[in-house]
Amino acid sequence: MKYMIASDLHGSAFYARRLAEIFAAEKADMLVLLGDIYNHGPRNPLPEEYAPLKVAEVLNGLADRLLVVKGNCDSDVDTLISDFEFVSEAVLSDGGKRVFLQHGDRFSIERLPKNCGSGFFYGHYHTSFIKRMGDVLVANPGSVSLPKQDTARGYLLLENGTVTLKELGGAVLAEETL
Repeated sequence: MKYMIASDLHGSAFYARRLAEIFAAEKADMLVLLGDIYNHGPRNPLPEEYAPLKVAEVLNGLADRLLVVKGNCDSDVDTLISDFEFVSEAVLSDGGKRVFLQHGDRFSIERLPKNCGSGFFYGHYHTSFIKRMGDVLVANPGSVSLPKQDTARGYLLLENGTVTLKELGGAVLAEETL
């Protein structure tokens, strides 16, 4: 199975459409979103083409191939416009390896979850990277719409034990094995 993992859309219809296009082009089986889907958050600027209802339209069209982890800017009312559920955390299985998913508001590279398996993927900080912490591969796709610290608008691919960080234009930024 091929997973595409992104985070922190923050209500950008422009980047929701772009992400859906990339998902189709990558021929991934499942799109995993690591939270902060519709709302921009009080400390963030409005992203390009801020339109949460349009983001819902795009994502609802992918609902059968979507896994959405709830972020700190996501609220219960967001489920009213969504044809999918928000989960607080999740675990992916890839080639016999487990990867723990959470938004990043409770866990981070400095505070790994207990028993997270071979990998821990999170968003929240809007900075993209792949790093190894002992036996755990830690990855953050960054923010699709509001990247910080001069990192790319990125996404992750997970397939056959390989984790690839790409920028929205398709360039590979990093690659590691679980």
